[in-house]
Amino acid sequence: MAQAKKIGMVLLLIFVLYSIITSPARSAELVQLGFEGISNAAKAVGTFMTGLIK
Repeated sequence: MAQAKKIGMVLLLIFVLYSIITSPARSAELVQLGFEGISNAAKAVGTFMTGLIK
């Protein structure tokens, strides 16, 4: 089972590197989109917590 997990991680890493090398602009867009999503989620949690305090 551990061997399968290791192989899966290596395949995922190879796929990510291939994607970055073949299309760096699209990869950058996806990373930016991911960070925007994380930022929006953090803002929503902050707004929720502020609402609970008031």
